[in-house]
Amino acid sequence: MSRPRHIIKTPADLGAALRKRRKALGLTQETLSLQSGISVPTIIAAERGKETTQIGMVFTLCRDLGLDLMAEG
Repeated sequence: MSRPRHIIKTPADLGAALRKRRKALGLTQETLSLQSGISVPTIIAAERGKETTQIGMVFTLCRDLGLDLMAEG
């Protein structure tokens, strides 16, 4: 079975995908914070699609949530 795919075109799209995956795994923002070492306010900002969220932190969240990012041309 293939994993669900999300079309990501905006920071808000990415934030929604992060939030959806976190909830699907049954994780709270606090638990994810402890797991990833990223503060709860930063997780909240990423899930809300804040454009100034550091890309390295977004990649860490994706890794810890088991999300793969792909680019197609």
